[in-house]
Amino acid sequence: MRSLFINAIFSVFLSLSCFGQKINSNRSIPQVIVFNDNTKAPFSSDELKKLEQVYGDALATEIMDRPNRVLFAKEILRNRVVVKEVSNPKAHKPCPLLSEVPLFDAFVSNLTRDEFFNPKTFNPLKYNFPFYRRGNQLFRVDQTDYFILIKPQHYNN
Repeated sequence: MRSLFINAIFSVFLSLSCFGQKINSNRSIPQVIVFNDNTKAPFSSDELKKLEQVYGDALATEIMDRPNRVLFAKEILRNRVVVKEVSNPKAHKPCPLLSEVPLFDAFVSNLTRDEFFNPKTFNPLKYNFPFYRRGNQLFRVDQTDYFILIKPQHYNN
């Protein structure tokens, strides 16, 4: 009789303590990333040169053999990095300079910055940009009127 009473009290206590647990609702559900249709096309020769410049001998193992990374690289090169020239000095916004962004030289240790900025040949993969932060990221090319806009990965949502 005594053990039945103790089991009943224990069961009630256990049930009440389970209901008393607070559910952490601060975690947000990850959003699905929507990729543009142009990511279905194969890499262009220019895009492959940019990838080879940054990944060197590790290109196959780090990018080409991993379909998700191929997709993300295409999305960055084709859709998420925009270079704009803003010739009106009053429209210039304060932002970090390109020279302040470190090089992404994890695979090619002798990677160097371009001596002169050319928006047509600019390789955003050379730089350790915050590609996966929320919101737009803006950088200014030193001593020019060019700005680099990096769109967040959920810009299509």
